[in-house]
Amino acid sequence: MRTQTGLFRLMRSLLPGCISITLGLSASTSASAQASTGTGSGFYLGFGGSFNSVNADAQQIYARGTSDVFNSAGTMVQTGSADGPPVPVFMDSQLSLAPSVQAGYFQHFANSGWFWGGKVTYSYLNTTSTTRNALIPQVGSFTTLSTGAVTPFTGNALISNARATVLHQLAFIPSIGHSFGKFSLYAGAGPTLSQVRTNLNGLVGFADINGTHTDVSGAAQNFADSNWVGGIIGMIGTTYFVGDSWYLDLNYSYAASRNQTSKFASNFSNPNGLNDTSMTGTLVGSSTWKVITQSVGVSINKLF
Repeated sequence: MRTQTGLFRLMRSLLPGCISITLGLSASTSASAQASTGTGSGFYLGFGGSFNSVNADAQQIYARGTSDVFNSAGTMVQTGSADGPPVPVFMDSQLSLAPSVQAGYFQHFANSGWFWGGKVTYSYLNTTSTTRNALIPQVGSFTTLSTGAVTPFTGNALISNARATVLHQLAFIPSIGHSFGKFSLYAGAGPTLSQVRTNLNGLVGFADINGTHTDVSGAAQNFADSNWVGGIIGMIGTTYFVGDSWYLDLNYSYAASRNQTSKFASNFSNPNGLNDTSMTGTLVGSSTWKVITQSVGVSINKLF
């Protein structure tokens, strides 16, 4: 009899806790079930990938060179410079696959299939466009110091390969959509932040002086610069719940960055000038470009 009484007391003490746990699990399951049927809300985290077309459009490259010419005795005998307007160097579009992750929140309006939300996305694009043997035309003149005579000339800067790379892309996308049971459609737009890199490799300055094609700057030089640049993105997509808390997200996005400018500058020394001369000087310039990315992405997402 005492054993039964003790057992009854134990059950009575545990019963409230069991009821509380059961109600909590029921509420959590109910929230997921509501979201999966188009009436709830929640935070989510997803992983997936995207197929991308990355277009760096055209690099607008400006180059300027200055030079001083010395005779075999080390005396400066001439000085000159050359430049020209920025020249478009067109880059090919590149196709790539990229891993991606997203996190966000959505909530349905009261008594409605419409919902609002927002998400943060990250893609590791790591895609490079390359153009080889780009020529940047220039016009300049040099002055002979002993006579003051000014001689005009034409020339160009040769870039063995110009490269535009998009490394990382972050986006914040507020959105609005409509649920149709387990299925939904949505659209959104927002800002982006992308890390881009510019490489100008094998840069040499040439001049056509008195009919002679002359290497002015000597050994080829390489320039590199990396920046973070803002932009905008638009996205349309569809989702489909495959359970109470898991769903697939398929979307298309179009993103365009602002123009970003990378500047370069370097000194040169060329001991192999015409008529037993040597030359020293500078190479300076800039490259301006933007990136356009079109992506089709798919992800599996967990609703919390």
